[in-house]
Amino acid sequence: MSTAIEAPRRGVDRDDPRRKAAIRTGLLLLAIALLFFFGIIASRFIDSPLVSTGVVGGAVLLYLIVAIGRHLRK
Repeated sequence: MSTAIEAPRRGVDRDDPRRKAAIRTGLLLLAIALLFFFGIIASRFIDSPLVSTGVVGGAVLLYLIVAIGRHLRK
């Protein structure tokens, strides 16, 4: 008869809902940052204040949607 004691698992649980939510939030924030970064670069090439305003407005709007959406789900 074996009475070995198992060591606790220290690995990452890939099915953890908190981990999945953190990855989803991170990807959304990355998308907002990329939109802002590449939008500003594109607005320099296009040389239009309307594009600059649209990019900044879009980034702010996406951030607000993410922030409010996460708060409402809780």
